[in-house]
Order: sequence, then structure tokens, then C-alpha cells
Amino acid sequence: MAEAAERRLAILRKHVENDAAGPAGSDLLHLQTTAGEYLVDQGFSVVLPERLSEGKWNVHRSARSPLKLVHRFQEDPDVKTCHDSFERSIRVYADEPCLGTRVKPDGTVGPYVWKSYREAGALRTAVGSGLVQQGLQPGAKVGLYFINREEWVITEQACNSYAFVSVPLYDTLGPDSVKYIINHGELVAVFCTRDKMQIMMDILHECPSIRVIVVVGGTEQTLPLPPPKRDVVIMPYSRLEAQGRVNPLPFTPPQCQDLATICYTSGTTGTPKGAMITHSNFVASTAGMAMMNETFPGDVHISYLPLAHIYERLNVQMAIHNGVAIGFYQGDILKLMDDMQELKPTLFASVPRLYNRIYDRINATVRSAGGLKQRLFDVAYSSKKAGLRKGTRVSPVWDRLVFNKIKERLGGRVRILATGASPISPEVSEFLQICFVARVVEGYGMTETTCVISTQEEGDNEPGSVGAPNPACEVKLVDVPEMNYTNNDKPNPRGEVCVRGPIVFKGYYKDVEQTRDAVDDDGWLHTGDIGMWVDKGRLKIIDRKKNIFKLAQGEYIAPEKIENVYNRSSLVAQCFIHGDSLNAELVAVVVPDPETLPEWAKARGIPHASNYEALCNDPVAAAAVLASMDQVAREAKLRGFEQAKAVFLTHEPFSIENGLLTPTFKVKRPQARAFFKQQIEQMYKDLVNKDKVLVKKIKK
Repeated sequence: MAEAAERRLAILRKHVENDAAGPAGSDLLHLQTTAGEYLVDQGFSVVLPERLSEGKWNVHRSARSPLKLVHRFQEDPDVKTCHDSFERSIRVYADEPCLGTRVKPDGTVGPYVWKSYREAGALRTAVGSGLVQQGLQPGAKVGLYFINREEWVITEQACNSYAFVSVPLYDTLGPDSVKYIINHGELVAVFCTRDKMQIMMDILHECPSIRVIVVVGGTEQTLPLPPPKRDVVIMPYSRLEAQGRVNPLPFTPPQCQDLATICYTSGTTGTPKGAMITHSNFVASTAGMAMMNETFPGDVHISYLPLAHIYERLNVQMAIHNGVAIGFYQGDILKLMDDMQELKPTLFASVPRLYNRIYDRINATVRSAGGLKQRLFDVAYSSKKAGLRKGTRVSPVWDRLVFNKIKERLGGRVRILATGASPISPEVSEFLQICFVARVVEGYGMTETTCVISTQEEGDNEPGSVGAPNPACEVKLVDVPEMNYTNNDKPNPRGEVCVRGPIVFKGYYKDVEQTRDAVDDDGWLHTGDIGMWVDKGRLKIIDRKKNIFKLAQGEYIAPEKIENVYNRSSLVAQCFIHGDSLNAELVAVVVPDPETLPEWAKARGIPHASNYEALCNDPVAAAAVLASMDQVAREAKLRGFEQAKAVFLTHEPFSIENGLLTPTFKVKRPQARAFFKQQIEQMYKDLVNKDKVLVKKIKK
């Protein structure tokens, strides 16, 4: 420890001599020279004092850059904006593949066809020039209202190079949300696909700021006429691009503090909030991530997670800066595995919900094979698991005999599996690492921090945490006494995760009050998540502050934590936990797994085993699901009042379309409570009646 502290102190002196700017910089100037007195080595992160005079030791920074937060790329300090980054990539990776699609102009599907970085750059210039010719000025807001495809990235880069502000619109948004964002954000132009044109036409008379609608995939003959008395141009993407190609215009590059995008967060309550993210935010976040996990030219990323969300936006930004090829899925999530077989990506980013299904399917396949194949899998798995935990190299024979065949399901070349948006269970993480012969990288972040707050990095192979802080930010935990979380907790400090640094957003568009609620006077963004520092200076997310509620007996409940436990049950696909101050017990609304529940029923000879909807109405199936939930609750050591006492099964999945999920697959709690109001009330009535029967039995 002393030697490590001496090394850190030497770096400290060097940075203080060169540049003491940034958060806590003035404090660092006054550091004494005693090794370790002001710097504590934690492994992947280090602890610094927030203010020396206060004597606090709860601010963590990445061990890769402990004394100066990263603002720019070390190897490319001249890259200050997203425009700079793309221009650099065009120079360095000119003829490397950049954007790939397998959907042909006629809608049929074939092999991937690629555009090089040079070609993508030319298209960017054409689209940006076309927008300028349509009268757009620097600072104009441009909406992107369609799923991932090459035109999305080209349009975004055009906005970056001509100082427009991109405003993503989730393709699943309905007319009311689209209208709200267009009017609140004062969008001047909107890019959309033909399937969104009817929505745009229906709301156009209520959106006075719109002057240009560009239809991706449309033709002159298929486009509608603008409504009477509206000065709006409706044109196909191909015409806009052709106009710009004929008359290319010089760039109007943004400044680093200019807005790059307004990302509207589709939260679990209220109207969407527009998070203002600058070019410097993007550059800092990407530069910090580049220090933690390396990608290279020759890597291939498959883009299918919504580009309207900051998670995929940063994935693509990282890929472009590092010369990675980006292949787009064909637009149907049910055909994603087919796309991966064709593309053979080396990088795969997803969410726990999909990884849980992959985990369940592989286990089901192994169990159904039985005999020698199952025994071989079990031996191979146990051997690799033991080796990983010891940090020793395991014989590659197991990969050749067993795991390479499983790896082929994702194309056969994946080397990094990234996961985010919600916690993944350590069991599933370890399973993926073993079966796909790849690193599993769990990260944590939010729109307001330009995505990544912390992530596992090279050398961090232990599941169960979200790794160390991004080198472009610092993290501290703030006491939440009402939930019994404090920095004095032993053996691990706990509290609300707060973040500060160049990745933190500029604020909410036109909303000073909510910005003030989110970011305090010292620049700390309060995330609402409860974290805990675990071994080697890594962060673990354990709870949620904002969604807690109190039961009748006064116990506080964090429903998301409980739902994440119940989602580990093989019979549970989705779960919504409800409780309130009028009741002493929790109840659950569950969407059973449509594959494992029928298998369970068939094994028990239930006549309607193949009828999923009928099974959801069967009290025997409900009892089985509740018993399975009880088992995983005991394994996770949930306390008695944290366990659901009744369950209602529904065959209709929670989805964005029915208003029960956000685009990042989080349950919309007020909407779910209203949607299942009748079923929730009935569960509580049944519990009361059950208690009455129990009391009568006791009296007898």
C-alpha cells in the first residue's frame, strides 16, 4: 500500500505542477508530501478528499487518471467536438468500412453492403449542405424519428458538422409525445421514415416550428402534400442528399461547449425532460471510456439498441472514433440472431433482459439434450468457472469441444459483451463469460452523464459490480439516513451515487427548477441510485432512492431491487411489485415466461399446457410461479416484508406500445398501478380473506 501511495503521489506532484484545474484542483495544490496521507489506493479507483478542510475521504476517481479528470483524448487533444472526431476518423480510417446494411432498397434482405469512412463523410457533407440550403441556421433543432440505420448516423454527423442540434425521437413514441417534444424543443426539421409520415401529418397543424420534413426511404411519388396554409417542405432523403452533393457547402463547426443534442428522457413519470448534452460532454465521455476498454479497426459493432437512447449513441460515437465497422440490424428484433450470423460482430451491447433469455435458452437446450452432452457441458463449465475464479488459464480444449459451438449463436467472433440499463445477476454474467468465451463488461450510467458513470475495465473480470468510475468523472456516495444507508456502514460504505465532472450534462432544456433539483451548487449530479463501494474500489448499485414507498407497518420498500430478484426465476419474464402505506404486504403482477411455463405444465400433465393464455388464468400455475419466486427470494435473502404474498399472471407483456415500459425497459409505475388496479385490489381482498380463514382455524 505504501509503495502504491508513493507512486500515486509522484503522479500527483507532476499533475499539480502542470495543471491544477478542474474539480478539487485548488485543494490539490495544498497537499502535503507525506505518502498516502491524502491519497488512498483502492485498486481500480482511488479515494481523494472532496475538501481538505472538511477532512472527507469519500470521493472516488479512476486509478487510470486519479489527479486530473479526463476532458479529451490523450493521443488526440485537438479533438474537441464530435465533428472533430468524425473528421479525424475520415482521415485515419478513410477506406475502412464504416456503415453496413443488409436491407436492399426494395426491402429485401441480403449480405451486408458497406460504406467506407470516406464515403460516409461525403454523405454527411451532402446532407448537411442540403439542410443549409433549406434555410437551417446554426443552432437549429433537427429531429430524428426512425429506427437504427445508416441514414440516422449520417444525419447526426451532418448536424455535428454544421452546428445543428440533433433531437432523437424514439420510434415507438405516440403522437402526443412526438408533438410535445417537437414543440418543447422547437424543432425546425424532422427526419422520419414512411411508416411515421401519418403521425407527422396528423400533428403538423399543431407544430408551428416545423419547416422541413425529410422522408427516409420515401420517393417523390409516395409523399403527401403539405397541409394548406402551412409553409412546410416535405421531401425525400434522396433529394436532400442530391441537392447537397451538387452544391456542397463549407462546414460551420461547433464550439466544444455548444449543444450537440437534446436527449429527451422517457422517464417513468411525468412529461419527458430534455437533457442538454454538449460536444465536450461527448468527447470527455468517449475519451474516458477509451482508457478503460479498447476497440480497434477491424472490430465490428452491431447497432440495434435504440439510437434515440444515450447508451447506443455512445456506442456509436466510440466506434466511429476508433475506426470500428458499424452494421445495422434489419429492423426486426426477432431476426437479430440471423443478422448476427451474417455480420459476425466482435462487439455486442445489450441489456440484462435479453441476456437472461439467452441464459435460459442455453440451459434449456443443455437439459433437453441430457446424457453425455449434458455431463460434458457440466464438467467443462465447472472447470472454466473454477479457473476464472482463481484467475488461472483454463485448457482451450473445453472451448473447442463445447463452448465454441455456443459462441456461434452470436456469430462466433464476439470478444466483448457489454451490458447496461439495469443490473445483471452475477450468475448470468459469469455464465456468459464462460459460454461465449468473451469478456462481459457491465456499466452504469444515465442520459444526464452522457452515458457511462462507471464500467468494468480490462483486468476486472469479477461479476457483481459496475466497475470503477469513468476517468472523466468523480463519484461520491451521499448518506440517505431514512433508508439506513451511510458512508459509515461497515464493511462497505453506502449512499446515493453523486457524479461530478465534464461528462455531466448542461441541464434540462427550459427547466431551471428540475436542473437545480438534479445538480447541487457544487456541481454534483444526484442520480437517485443507491450505491455501495466493494472490493478493489468498484461500485455496486444496490437500490433506488426515488421509487421507494412505505408499507403500513413503516418498512421502506425498493421495488426495483425486488423485481430484479424475481426476474431470476425461470418462470418469470417480467415482474411489477406493488405496495402502499395502507397494506402490510406486497403483491406482484407477473408475465410468465412463455417458453418455460408451458414446459412446466406439460411435464405435469396439465391438459391446457400448450395454451399460454389459459395457463395464466390457472390458479395452479399461479401457485407454481409464486413458489418459484419464493425460492429465488430466499436465495437472495430478501426479508419477509420484501417478498410478494400474492401474484396475478398476465399473458400480455409489459411493452412500450401498451404504455407500461419506458424505451429502456423500465416499468412505468403509475401507469402499471392504474392498468392493474382491479387485479391489485382483488389480490389484497384475497389476502384478507385468507387471513380470516387462518384466524378461524387457529381459534378452533
